[in-house]
Amino acid sequence: MKGKKGPPLRRRYTSGSSPVDRQIERWLSFVEDPLDKRLAAEVMTSGYRLAQDHSSTLDLKVINSAVKELRYAFKVFSPYRAVRKVAVFGSARLLSRHPAYGMAKEFGRKMVQAGWMVITGAASGIMKAGHEGAGRRASFGLNIRLPFEQEANPVIAKDEKLINFKYFFTRKLLFIKESHATVLFAGGFGTLDEGFESLTLMQTGKSDLRPIVFVDTPRGRFWKPLIEFFEKRMVGEGVISPSDRSLYRVVHSAEEAKERILRFYSVYHSMRMVGKNLVLRLRRPLSEDQLKNLTRRFKDLLLWGGITQGSALPEEADEPELDDLTRLVLQFNRKDYGRLMELVDAVNDA
Repeated sequence: MKGKKGPPLRRRYTSGSSPVDRQIERWLSFVEDPLDKRLAAEVMTSGYRLAQDHSSTLDLKVINSAVKELRYAFKVFSPYRAVRKVAVFGSARLLSRHPAYGMAKEFGRKMVQAGWMVITGAASGIMKAGHEGAGRRASFGLNIRLPFEQEANPVIAKDEKLINFKYFFTRKLLFIKESHATVLFAGGFGTLDEGFESLTLMQTGKSDLRPIVFVDTPRGRFWKPLIEFFEKRMVGEGVISPSDRSLYRVVHSAEEAKERILRFYSVYHSMRMVGKNLVLRLRRPLSEDQLKNLTRRFKDLLLWGGITQGSALPEEADEPELDDLTRLVLQFNRKDYGRLMELVDAVNDA
């Protein structure tokens, strides 16, 4: 749609050379949307300014590889953006005889039956199990090139949805950006790293809310010491808020993990900041009594006013596919994301 994002914005980030800026504008003449054109021009300008800065060869290699990896990954994910996806993490060292393996396989199957796709790190163990359950057509693999442990599993190997990364940071960005839930089975440092990344980004408002689910076996205790550390030491010492415990759930079956995720998106759909307003998109409207109850229960989240309900805001015109969703609008304090998760859970229970 031509001009779908509003009027052109003046480009403040320039090369410092008018002839270069004009040449970049000519190169991008085929881009119709003004904001897209501005952003693409700034990407090209950054490359020019890196050369102006006499950046080291290593710096240029890092930036070059990262941009190429991200460009290609975005291209691969683009046709599937309308489909919800869950990121599944767990050890590459757990073999098929481990009970968590069967649970990960069952979980992948259940999520695909619910209309979702599954993203894993593409290696063996839990990652292979998730792909086996999901099947090749509903699987994405984000593989990291390592000297050991990380060859792509046979389910996703040579598939067009397998992406190989040089850098962990670009890979981690894709796991967050392209998924709508995070599920953690028993795993090592990498699994913990991805779990803490998801928790940190949500707690600080750097990513949208999502279900984060720690999955243990029916009588397992793998996650128990970590959860006790969160709740007894971290909450107890005041380094996280009591409400931050609402950012995650611990479950003991694939069915529970699936239900937590699907329940989270049963009424709630998505969120977006519009100016100073937080907009929650809902699949159905709430009653006036439900709305008043939410304002009363979660007044601590509001800078002022109450929670109002309405239709799409003019600033959301760039997402016409979401026009029919109901909106809740609130002046969110932008710091209590654990409580915001509790609000979303209350909306889903309404």
